Amino acid sequence: MMCGNGQRPARAGAGLAALLSWVVGTALQLAQPRLWPLAAYGVLVIASGVATAVVVLRLRSCSLSGVWLALAVALLAFGQVGFRAAAFQAQGLAPALEGRDLLVTGVVATMPQRSANGLRMQMDIDSAYADGLEVRLPPRIQLGWYQAFGGLDDEPDAIGNLPAVWAGERWRMVVRLKAPHGNANPHGFDYELWLWEQGVQATGYVRQGTRQPQPQRLEQTGRHPVAWMRQATRQRIDARLPQSEQAGWISALVTGDQNAIDQADWDVFRATGVAHLMSISGLHITMFAWAAAAVVGMAWRRSGRCCLWLPAPHAALLGGVALAGCYALFSGWGVPAQRTVGMLAVVCLLRVSGRSWPWPMVWLLIGVAVLLVDPWALLQAGFWLSFVAVGVLFASGTASPSAGPSRWLQALRAMAREQAIITLALTPLVLLLFGQVSLVGFVANLFAIPWVTLLITPLAMAGVILPWAWDLAAWAIALLAALLNGLAQLPFATVSVAAAPTWMGVAGVLGGLVLAVRLPPALRLAGLALALPVGLWQPPRPPMGQFDLLAADVGQGNAVLVRTAHHALLYDAGPRYSRDSDAGHRVLLPLLRALGVQLDLLVLSHRDSDHVGGAQAVLAMAPHADLLASIEPEHGLWSLRAGRRCAAGQSWAWDGVEFSILHPQAQDYDKGQRPNALSCVLRIRSPPQPGQTGAVALLVGDIEAAQENRLVAQGAMLKADVLLVPHHGSKTSSSAEFLDAVAPQWALVQSGYRNRFGHPALAPMMRYAERGISVLRSPSCGAIAWRSDDPGSLACHRSTHGRYWQHVSDDQGGF
Repeated sequence: MMCGNGQRPARAGAGLAALLSWVVGTALQLAQPRLWPLAAYGVLVIASGVATAVVVLRLRSCSLSGVWLALAVALLAFGQVGFRAAAFQAQGLAPALEGRDLLVTGVVATMPQRSANGLRMQMDIDSAYADGLEVRLPPRIQLGWYQAFGGLDDEPDAIGNLPAVWAGERWRMVVRLKAPHGNANPHGFDYELWLWEQGVQATGYVRQGTRQPQPQRLEQTGRHPVAWMRQATRQRIDARLPQSEQAGWISALVTGDQNAIDQADWDVFRATGVAHLMSISGLHITMFAWAAAAVVGMAWRRSGRCCLWLPAPHAALLGGVALAGCYALFSGWGVPAQRTVGMLAVVCLLRVSGRSWPWPMVWLLIGVAVLLVDPWALLQAGFWLSFVAVGVLFASGTASPSAGPSRWLQALRAMAREQAIITLALTPLVLLLFGQVSLVGFVANLFAIPWVTLLITPLAMAGVILPWAWDLAAWAIALLAALLNGLAQLPFATVSVAAAPTWMGVAGVLGGLVLAVRLPPALRLAGLALALPVGLWQPPRPPMGQFDLLAADVGQGNAVLVRTAHHALLYDAGPRYSRDSDAGHRVLLPLLRALGVQLDLLVLSHRDSDHVGGAQAVLAMAPHADLLASIEPEHGLWSLRAGRRCAAGQSWAWDGVEFSILHPQAQDYDKGQRPNALSCVLRIRSPPQPGQTGAVALLVGDIEAAQENRLVAQGAMLKADVLLVPHHGSKTSSSAEFLDAVAPQWALVQSGYRNRFGHPALAPMMRYAERGISVLRSPSCGAIAWRSDDPGSLACHRSTHGRYWQHVSDDQGGF
């Protein structure tokens, strides 16, 4: 491109525009709800690639070429991401193979993850057979191997009797698979996207029983040697530190096994803002690269021949980046590690080549390098946190400490300044992404960052060669844990805010950047004005006399959030997924936090674990909420919160909305009935408005036909606009008489995808269809939203927020 005296600035501007366009093109493709045909993306890639080459080589007008270059690059990025996505999607699991026993042979591709319930691993498939006929499976699947079906075994050691499974081993086993399917909730974790990024296109479990061949280890293939070495190292750590609470921390820092850290410890990390230190983050990789570069430089200078071939500073840079890449690979090659290695490689190559690029170009080039490897990283919170943090440090400028006796003092001041700048700039982004920020994070990180990066991590890594170093690392971790636990217990440790709209969040992030960059005070005040609304945002609530209802997608269980103008209740708290995971921690707490909900009442319909599994976590988050339940007096939840048992006749009003309990009768508790029969039935009614009748929702738990018919015979006020389908649509519920009495327009089924109970059953669903009742099911709908001031419409989260990597469910049971 010939542009006279302005040639170099114009080229720099065109390069900056091209890098930014690549990010924009990638983002536009990720926003597609459905993919185009593979051929369409192929044509787009070829056409945009040719256009990019033509613009670069032939166009002479700098201003015009910059515009066309940006457009061509954006289309090229859009096309290549779409092509990769369509090609990957074409390898998915055939629906006809879901829920069937398959005899597979494959190689364990990752370090097996241990939990209280068993093992979880990924497997590369060699061959698969269904009923003796060979079938095609996706190249990689994820399996759970449990001691008991479903992974909810109550034995104290569910994993103890399972065979040792090592990365690289070839196994033959019978498995049962389904398409990747996760919960879909507002502001929730996108499990299907996570599996997509892992290259996994089917999940399932190992089948064991008298009718199936037992799993058989065939050989150690030697494939996936890095995963094998990571597993061997983790085993050595456990052997060196048996029964030690610190062993999991060390495993996470050395091998990247974050599952080795207890959930309670992760809660402390988040409350104190140091969670980034307990994963293989950019900080760890950078510190490792710095130390490795120092060692390589010292060794290189000892050889004159080597210095003549390549200057020692260049050798130190290249060696540091190479060894940091090896460390990142050994630790699991997570996205933060990939970003950091890419950043270090870019900076290293620029320095070795003698080039000096403006920091915005270096910053964007780092982002593009990451997106070339993993375009879907653009949707990860970790990408934005690290990417923005690097940009802030670039923009704010950090002076290197000068030599002399005060050098260490200058270094400490510089570190404190950098931490303050990053904390200030990232606070709006953290609030936008997580709805929670640590107020003690600055203090915690001032101690934790040097303690972890300069002491704990080096000791943990040294333990690979000198095992006694792990003992010292455990001592250092115990000291850090005591400090973090003390900070986390402070009443002001964290602050939570509701999730702001995207446009407001973007403005807040820009405000944080303006506050962090060296600008005149007047401009910094403008940044404060942009950032403040994120922390002060309050989501809209129903008007007086109205209520809304959100049936959360919790899998096989019930959890319904009901809000009025100034109050909120949660009807049931979802299931317990395993002994270390439940719907409270995984779904409900993030949802309530993002919606800015302060619960006034938790209603637990009955004692079954798919209804009370997340109750403990919910009660811990809502210290002022009352408890209303049908659980027995000796149940452990009563020790967490005083409350009362539900009984017909109880009623109250919130903001003009009427709430009443229709079942059970007080005397039913003395009859020794099954928990399902004692389910609390809650009726919610908004008062009639001019020209409208009051809208009604009926939440019935797991009552069955006997309780339904009893309610009908008693003449209970059952007519409703929306009904929570009894017992998840089991064949023992939803009797014809009950449906005629309720006559709902909408019926909501909360059940798990391909659940083992077969919910909802065909017979009751036919009764709904015969009456023209619209049935919505959480596997195909995700979270379901309904409002009393618009009773004729419903919103499915999977429809309003659909993306192409999300599974389209046919909602068949019997997994």
